[in-house]
Amino acid sequence: MGIEAVESVYPDLPGVACFDTAFHAGLPASAALYALPADWVEQHRLRRFGFHGLSHAHVARTVAEQTGCHDLRVVSCHLGAGASLAAIRDGRSVDTTMGFTPLDGLVMASRSGSVDPGLLLWMLRDGDVSIEDLNDGLEHRSGLLGLSGTADMRVLLARDDDRAQTALAVYVHRLRAAIAAMAAAMNGLDVLAFTGGVGERAAPVREATAAELGFLGVVLDEGRNAQAIPDAEIGAPRSSVRVFVIEAREDAEIARQVRDLLV
Repeated sequence: MGIEAVESVYPDLPGVACFDTAFHAGLPASAALYALPADWVEQHRLRRFGFHGLSHAHVARTVAEQTGCHDLRVVSCHLGAGASLAAIRDGRSVDTTMGFTPLDGLVMASRSGSVDPGLLLWMLRDGDVSIEDLNDGLEHRSGLLGLSGTADMRVLLARDDDRAQTALAVYVHRLRAAIAAMAAAMNGLDVLAFTGGVGERAAPVREATAAELGFLGVVLDEGRNAQAIPDAEIGAPRSSVRVFVIEAREDAEIARQVRDLLV
């Protein structure tokens, strides 16, 4: 509709759509496919699409510029109201945490992230929950909001009550586990990058996440992490994995893609 509206005024101006799923379009079958009945998959073209592709693509490009190296194994952590990871090898997405929809994967501000599908079936069958209420609950009343009563990470970090501490523990536990899974998809890790509102501004979340990733070679510099202003490197000198905080710039990635197509 946007393209059509512009064309009605500027008929000779090219219209370009940059899709947030495009970066993940080349996922290998091992990462993209669901183990579902074949007729479902064929009829409805079911697969894991992934999202935040524009942000992950920008992270991959920026990390290559910062390191001067393009053949890297990067885990990009887009942490905002929505959150996802991407495993990026040689500049290409090879795995990601979001799936057919943006509900899958990490705990988010008000989205649940991954939930046992059997639990959802039980809620529909025995929990007296309608499809509409289930959808609203998973999208708008889950995640940090469901665990703590607030979807705002800044508010959560300022609190010191049991619900807040539990919510942060769940958030970080899921995040660390997913980072390890992304590294496993690439047989190792060269760069860990944080982006998005939480990834860029919540130094305690970065610190807590990295604290249990020493087995992957991730070690933060406490001072650099606390004072980081994107784009910045925050890994300790002894860290075998380079760690960055990257400003989320989907707008810059969109502009680059448009230029590449039209110029």
